[in-house]
Amino acid sequence: MDERSSRVERALELPVVVAALLTIPVIAIEQSSLGATWKTIGDILNWATWLVFVAEIVVMLSVVPDRWRWVRENPLAVVLTILTPPVLPLALQSLRALRLLRVLRLLRVAPVARRLFSLDGLRYSALLALLTLVGGAAAFQAAERKEQALSFADSLWWAIVTMTTVGYGDFAPKTQLGRVVAGIVMLVGIGFIALVTGTVAERFIRPDMASVEQEVESIERVEDEIASEVAAIRERLQRLETLLTARR
Repeated sequence: MDERSSRVERALELPVVVAALLTIPVIAIEQSSLGATWKTIGDILNWATWLVFVAEIVVMLSVVPDRWRWVRENPLAVVLTILTPPVLPLALQSLRALRLLRVLRLLRVAPVARRLFSLDGLRYSALLALLTLVGGAAAFQAAERKEQALSFADSLWWAIVTMTTVGYGDFAPKTQLGRVVAGIVMLVGIGFIALVTGTVAERFIRPDMASVEQEVESIERVEDEIASEVAAIRERLQRLETLLTARR
C-alpha cells in the first residue's frame, strides 16, 4: 500500500476494534431477558458494528492502488463481513461471535511477532484469550440454545474449564456448531498456556541470551574492522602496483 492507504488504514484501526468488542454486549443483550428496549439497543448495535466493517472495506477499496491485492491480503475482514450480516437467520446469529477475530488488528499495533515471549506479547495474548473466553461462552450459549437451557454463567464456566483443558464435563456440546466453538476455545487455551510457559522460560534464559548477543556483536565489530583493514591494504597495494607500472 502507498502512504495514503497506510494512513487511512491506521485511522480505521480504532473504530474496527471497538466495533468488534461491541459484539460481546450485543450477544449478551440478545441472550438476556432485559425487555424490548434493550433488545432494540442490541439490534442497533448489531447493525452499527457490521456497518463499521462494511465502511472499512468500502473506504479501503476506494483508496488502495490495487484493490484485488488488498482483498487477498485482508481475507479476514472480507469473509467476516460477508458471513455476519444482521439479517442472518436466528440459527446462524451465533456466527457474530467470530467478529471478535477482528481484534487481531491489535497485533499490528505492536511488534508482537518479534516479542512473542516477552511481557508485551503476553499482554496481547492474554487479551485475545479473554476475548475468546467471553465470546466463546456467548457463542456456545447461542449454539446450544435448542439443546440445552444454559445461562451465560453456565456457558462462561464451560468456556473456562474448556480453555484450561480441565474438562469437568458439566456441559458438553451437542450441536456441530457447538463443537466448532469448543475446538476454537480449546486451541486458543492450549496456545495461551504454551505461551505463558515459554514466557516464563524466556525470563530465566534472558541473561544468557544477552551475553551471547553481546559476544555476537563483538565478533561482528571485529569482522567489520578486519574487513576495513583488508580494504585499506588492497587499496595500498593497488597504488603501489600503479607506481611500479609507471616507473617501468
